[in-house]
Amino acid sequence: MTIIIKEGDSMHKYKGFTLVELMVSFSILLVLIVMIAPNFNEFIVKTRVDSQLSQLHRLLLITRNSAINYNQDVTLCPLNESLECTVNWQDELSVFIDVNDNGSLNPESNEKIIKVKAAVRYGDQLQYGLGRNKIKFSASGRTTGWGSNGTFKLCPNKNMQFSRAVIVATSGRFYLSSDLNNDGKDENRSGTEIICRPE
Repeated sequence: MTIIIKEGDSMHKYKGFTLVELMVSFSILLVLIVMIAPNFNEFIVKTRVDSQLSQLHRLLLITRNSAINYNQDVTLCPLNESLECTVNWQDELSVFIDVNDNGSLNPESNEKIIKVKAAVRYGDQLQYGLGRNKIKFSASGRTTGWGSNGTFKLCPNKNMQFSRAVIVATSGRFYLSSDLNNDGKDENRSGTEIICRPE
């Protein structure tokens, strides 16, 4: 809206909005925000899950490649304060050569950490086989030891419908889950839906 005000011999133009125009614009903006907000939250959760899964996928790749390159078994696990492998997969994950194969990092035996991944945040969970505390790759690139193959499930807090997974085979190969039937939920290659166990 343009307002023209005459002052003496000169005229001034002022541009601006009336209160009614501002109220209508604000109302439209509010309606759009209410419509978009749920979809935006869904987008944020999916992006967070994809990012965590991508980091885990890279960490598994580093573990497998390190085993092949060093020609030794390499372990991936969550370490506690005593440097022992635990079942708390949502915690910080470490890749290391476990020379004495005792499920713990022993610096005095020249065991060194190769790579570390930060803990999962926002109350999300990372689950891997009930009771399994490590995954180990051999020099051939295959998984080795009990419980080395399986499914890593990333379970977003209060949004379990967006759970995704990295599936690890005994061959040492791994792949990401995907939504095969377009129902909005991920499945493994055999069509089984990725379902997280309650914590």
